[in-house]
Amino acid sequence: MRVLGISGSLRRDSYNTALLRAAAERLPDGVEFVAFERLAEIPPYDADVEETVETPDAVVGLRAAMREADAVLIATPEYNSSIPGVLKNALDWASRPAGESALMGTPAAVIGASTGMFGAVWSQAETRKVLGALGGRVLEREFPFPRAQDSYEDGELKLTPEQTSTLEELLRELIASAEEAEEARARAATA
Repeated sequence: MRVLGISGSLRRDSYNTALLRAAAERLPDGVEFVAFERLAEIPPYDADVEETVETPDAVVGLRAAMREADAVLIATPEYNSSIPGVLKNALDWASRPAGESALMGTPAAVIGASTGMFGAVWSQAETRKVLGALGGRVLEREFPFPRAQDSYEDGELKLTPEQTSTLEELLRELIASAEEAEEARARAATA
């Protein structure tokens, strides 16, 4: 079982990258975590580029990583009450070409950290909507991590026991969804 992690932040000391690492540490034994770390390399989506130029290498890598994953976990900050442009852009590339989304049928979940009191809940909701449009099997729950700056130390977010329990529950649900998807594919292959 492989979970692909994507942080929607490019910042070196990103709270969301730290939150993604915290989630990776809490995955069950036997689950491989792979982080996509080339978000900054993805150029702005342009249909003319898509049609006339070789697909950018970072886009090829993102699509391949999504297709190879059994589940996708995104940690997103909130910029102006919505998704960071760089994350939305990457998801737009992943949705192309039309009808061939790299996320089709793959379970996905969204978590988020912010410096505000709401923990990026609006951005998480918007990201879930986009993942659904890409054909993902999206968990309709969130994991807000408010006032992340107060819990950040030495590159790590310190989770409370309650936060740990909630995050682990979300991860169990994501893995269960991935297992269900795998079983459904196996049944379809033998039918």
